[in-house]
Amino acid sequence: MHPALKKALTVTAYTTGSLVGAVSLYVATSFLLSRIPVNAEDADPAEDVDIYIFSNGVHTDIVTPIRHELIDWTTLVPIEDTPAKDAAAQFIGFGWGDKGFYLDTPTWAELKASTAFKAMFYLSSSAMHTTFYQTMQESASCVKIKISRDEYRRLIDFIKASFECDAQGRPLHIGNHSYGQHDAFYEAKRTYSFLYTCNTWANSALKASGQRACLWTAMDWGIFYQYRRPGPPVPAV
Repeated sequence: MHPALKKALTVTAYTTGSLVGAVSLYVATSFLLSRIPVNAEDADPAEDVDIYIFSNGVHTDIVTPIRHELIDWTTLVPIEDTPAKDAAAQFIGFGWGDKGFYLDTPTWAELKASTAFKAMFYLSSSAMHTTFYQTMQESASCVKIKISRDEYRRLIDFIKASFECDAQGRPLHIGNHSYGQHDAFYEAKRTYSFLYTCNTWANSALKASGQRACLWTAMDWGIFYQYRRPGPPVPAV
């Protein structure tokens, strides 16, 4: 074998092995840290507000009532920003993520290597995605959580702080972009990376509001594990 070809093959093998090793370490770390619970014991047992964690299989949203005495979300993110302008909607979902992923990658088949690279290494901006729902139904991908007024207030503060706003405090709407008839996009704070993903944001929202969460996760299954694992044994009567 020609020395130059041998060297090229060796470099390729080392590079491939390093990438596979890094990805494996990343996934394993996320798996292990997602098994470590945070706020395992509810410090405020009051059940004043129903919220939901909802996953599309990759990305976790936090879903809340549109209107509550603590906040009317339409004063912050108007339903008029969505194509449908559906006044019958009762719930609103919030997701945070990489702007390039959100706006330029409607499906995984359309994912570009440049978009993924920028997202993973702090080279892109972020966006908030809001979705309006008429109803919410519990399922394998949708879990209801009952929280107190104070916990909801903390969740509201976390979500509001994630939006990039103008001088009047209004979120900056990204026009002409939506996945369907009931959603809208807005500019967001913070930068997406392999250490802080859309699911890390959702997990952080749960932490901020005193809800059960995991120590750290990049994946949606890390969050849902904390809500599907068996609870403590019930003592015999």
